[in-house]
Amino acid sequence: MNEATLGGSIRTWGWTLSLFLLITYLLCVGYGLLMPARFHMLEAWAPLLPGFEWLTWPGFIAGAVGSFLYGWYAALLLVPLHRFFSAR
Repeated sequence: MNEATLGGSIRTWGWTLSLFLLITYLLCVGYGLLMPARFHMLEAWAPLLPGFEWLTWPGFIAGAVGSFLYGWYAALLLVPLHRFFSAR
């Protein structure tokens, strides 16, 4: 496959995964605001999202940006790996 096709796949999967993770993050924050503290999931996010801090604007923004960037990271690694192994 040519490079344009690979770049298109990376862009498609980058946006797809990034928006999926961002929406999931926003749903989890909303869940945390509605549920009692013992049901919060922030213990799972904190180690994965640098700068995340519960109920602060900078922490919320850091978590949203981190979630979005993880989607692009996954696309940049997974699409070429998938192409490599599916070509064999």
